[in-house]
Amino acid sequence: MIAFALLACTIAVGDQLLKRWITSPSSGFQLNTPAPVIGDWFRIDLIHNGGGLFGLFQGSALGFALVTLVVVAVLVAIEVWSGWRSWLVTITLGLLLGGAIGNLIDRIRFGYVVDFADIGIGNWRFYIFNIADSAVTVSILLMLVLWFVAPYLGVHMPAERDDRGPADRGDAGNVEGR
Repeated sequence: MIAFALLACTIAVGDQLLKRWITSPSSGFQLNTPAPVIGDWFRIDLIHNGGGLFGLFQGSALGFALVTLVVVAVLVAIEVWSGWRSWLVTITLGLLLGGAIGNLIDRIRFGYVVDFADIGIGNWRFYIFNIADSAVTVSILLMLVLWFVAPYLGVHMPAERDDRGPADRGDAGNVEGR
């Protein structure tokens, strides 16, 4: 639980600190004005995203904030009450929670999310994003690994924890081949 909370807080605080620096007048970055960092491949392009993922549903910041509050509550409940005892699950949920909180803070403070990272080549650009978005994306990829790849690797993560011993489960004398 400590690792889960620490990871979520680190992502949310790191996200907010970088956004604060990017948006400060002393950074030199201006709204809707791309500034090259690593040539044309990586630029800082400060934008205000009033929508959701990939800029969809513009003007829906309040709705997304309310949905995010529910998601945050569900993530914390899953981590606290589930029988999943895997570091990979804890990291996945911590990344997702930290990203959700990072963008939630923006939606509550500004009514939009501050995005700034612009990656691509020439006119072929990815959507502009931030640290919180990156954490959510990585957590989704980890979820896919957990759900689809882990079982094929022999990794078993039960949905329920069973703290009873073999005698309590009724399989104390169970011998293979009987």
